[in-house]
Amino acid sequence: MKPATSGAMTDSIYPTIRLLPKMNAQKIRFGFPWVFSNELVMDRRTRKLPSGSFVNVVDSNAHFLGICAFNADSKIVARFMDRKAEQVIDRDWLRGKLINAAALRDRLYDAPFYRLVHAEADGLPGVIIDRFGDTAVLQPNASWAENMLDDFVAVLTDDLNIKTVIKNASGRARKLEGLDEDNAVLVGTVDGVIPVSMNGATFMADVEGGQKTGLFFDQRPNHAFAAGLAKDLRVLDVFSHVGGFSLTCLAHGASEVTALDGSEAALELASQGAAATGVSDKFNTLRGDAFDKMKELIDAGEKYDLVICDPPAFAPNKTALKAGLRAYERVARYGSQLVAPNGYLGLCSCSHAADIQSFRTASLAGIGKSGRSAQILHTGFAGADHPTHASLGESAYLKAIFFRLD
Repeated sequence: MKPATSGAMTDSIYPTIRLLPKMNAQKIRFGFPWVFSNELVMDRRTRKLPSGSFVNVVDSNAHFLGICAFNADSKIVARFMDRKAEQVIDRDWLRGKLINAAALRDRLYDAPFYRLVHAEADGLPGVIIDRFGDTAVLQPNASWAENMLDDFVAVLTDDLNIKTVIKNASGRARKLEGLDEDNAVLVGTVDGVIPVSMNGATFMADVEGGQKTGLFFDQRPNHAFAAGLAKDLRVLDVFSHVGGFSLTCLAHGASEVTALDGSEAALELASQGAAATGVSDKFNTLRGDAFDKMKELIDAGEKYDLVICDPPAFAPNKTALKAGLRAYERVARYGSQLVAPNGYLGLCSCSHAADIQSFRTASLAGIGKSGRSAQILHTGFAGADHPTHASLGESAYLKAIFFRLD
């Protein structure tokens, strides 16, 4: 591997890899954070680089572009870590990133319950960290982060006063990186579920055995918007998980809420949250397949003033997009049939592959097929603790659209 010849780069401790001559490096110079495997010279020496090692990436003319984390077995073969040629990616570098991320969240929120790191948008590619007070759940979804687990733990505990760090290895991205699926408590202890106060309600986060990191902080502003509609209304929360929309609506005066989900464990956590919020007398649960149960409610003639549907990612990638949009259309069609005249419908998508326009189109098609017409009241996205990388539409994954139906 030849060293880079650009005057902007001094001697480096990292090996150098090159873009193919056909590659236009302009998008990378303007901040795009990934290099794909078909964009690099992947010779025998390059392929032997250890997974998660750091490399200098140069263009075909040997001009320095940045320091990347490398993984020959991943489609995203190089992830940009830093654009300074002299930078060393070590614990001190990581400390700066994590302290900066924490400072932003502490400015946004009055309590340390938030997404602490949102991957590329916080300059830590492939890394998700959710903070629950003095507990952090870390998803190291890239091989470089797996290699630096000890450094993550050291900075989180020494500099951010976190006592318990949990490694969550359940993400799909880890498989693409060739990483294990072994969850672990890296430091500290886990003593049951953690109560989290948001938007006037209390939620129970199962940080060790729950879905993803245990709670979806990203929906916080959309929960708040739904709560603003919910006073004195009868609400159905479909795909409710631990009751994000349900409990927030009840905390803001909903007359009655039914939470529908397929997971008994999630509904039990929602019930515990209702008790902690003091709204158990107005909270009901319904367990089963969401589509089946919605159809049963339709057939029974049930109507709700506000119906909210927050399903899992039906279109996690481009291959699944067509089928995923059909599923979102079906959710909208069923949900619409359960909304009372002049009632409200909230539809959400966390699919990376479905942009806001395609999701809106599918939702309106479903509403139309139900025989209803709608006006769009509000379009929401993830909270500010989930910043969007300027070059990655994927990081703006969450969409929530609220309608008023005739």
